[in-house]
Amino acid sequence: MSEYINNREFRQQKLKEMILKLHDGESVEKVKEEFKKVFSGVQAKEIADLEQSLVAEGMPVEEVQRLCDVHAAVFKGSIEDIHREDRGPETPGHPVHTFKLENQALKDLIDHKLAPAVTALRESDSQENILKAIAAVNELADIDKHYSRKENLLFPYLEKYGIYAPPKVMWGVDDEIREEITKLKDMLTDYQGNPESVLSQFKVVADRVKDMIFKEEKILLPMALENLAEDEWIQIRDASPEIGFCLVEPGTEWNPPRQELEQGGAHDKSIHFPTGVLKPEEINLIFNHLPVDITYVDKDDIVKYFSGSPERIFARPKTITGRKVQNCHPPASINIVEKILDDFKQGRKDSESFWINLGDKYVYIRYFAVRDEEGNYVGTMEVTQDIRPLQAIKGEKRLLSE
Repeated sequence: MSEYINNREFRQQKLKEMILKLHDGESVEKVKEEFKKVFSGVQAKEIADLEQSLVAEGMPVEEVQRLCDVHAAVFKGSIEDIHREDRGPETPGHPVHTFKLENQALKDLIDHKLAPAVTALRESDSQENILKAIAAVNELADIDKHYSRKENLLFPYLEKYGIYAPPKVMWGVDDEIREEITKLKDMLTDYQGNPESVLSQFKVVADRVKDMIFKEEKILLPMALENLAEDEWIQIRDASPEIGFCLVEPGTEWNPPRQELEQGGAHDKSIHFPTGVLKPEEINLIFNHLPVDITYVDKDDIVKYFSGSPERIFARPKTITGRKVQNCHPPASINIVEKILDDFKQGRKDSESFWINLGDKYVYIRYFAVRDEEGNYVGTMEVTQDIRPLQAIKGEKRLLSE
């Protein structure tokens, strides 16, 4: 049978059969035993291809997402490490090194700080112990930066290489982990004298965070290293500080030499509008000085532009440009995005508005259908503004401020 086991198509089919058995209710232990009999190891890319093929064949992303933790348990310990001669990923400052450094810090936080703090509640649920546990959970919430960099910087490049399903599945699981951490924090901030319930929720959080670390380091990052070029890793590194880092600061040793291209040729030309003439640098400055944030998506749902205000309400890494807008949102909100775009394209609406509390801001989010002179849909513009200062305006102001 070995000649079939070594056939990649056969391996892929067997992997798919095992996932579908799990989907149909087969026990994890039974599938694990079958897996051990058939496979001596599975390459990271095969796991990614499996998820991709299941989604392509019609299985909802949510179903693959539901099975994600289960099949991770099946494959754990069987995924072969991919060794590369390139030592860049092992150098402090490389995005892969930074992701792994953060993962180690997360494990240390869970094992050596959060676990003892939560366990101490069994002995004494004093205010001091509750506050220690809350402080540790607040540190763990920093994981949002780790996940946001992964979702907004790394996933766009995987999509560039045609890898869509694994990022969608992982983003959905990331959101679930965020929710579990929030649930644990809420249980502590509104503590009801239930240490066992808190400890149970902590175990859920710890297991899910560590499972995600495993998936990142055994599947996601090796897959990314297989596909991304050095310049793309450089762009991810350079865009990372805008989102921030989780628990640690990255190193700076990784600095591969780059061939600088000469900036030559023609000077920028002015652009003529029906109502005036502006230079490109003037247009850029005007957009960046508007008291609103603007994002533009074209008729094919591709993000083409966002304004660069230094006080943007929602972070916009440069990697979102050229990306499908649907892939810039968590799976849970994609249906809302699709509904807005479809209403605009079909002419049912010309605008849509939302308003939310976000910290000390009251954020007004508006979407406008952009149409040409004949009324044809050419894109969607998002305009976001903190209107709390406007709500505070009263009376009149007729004199200049001193």
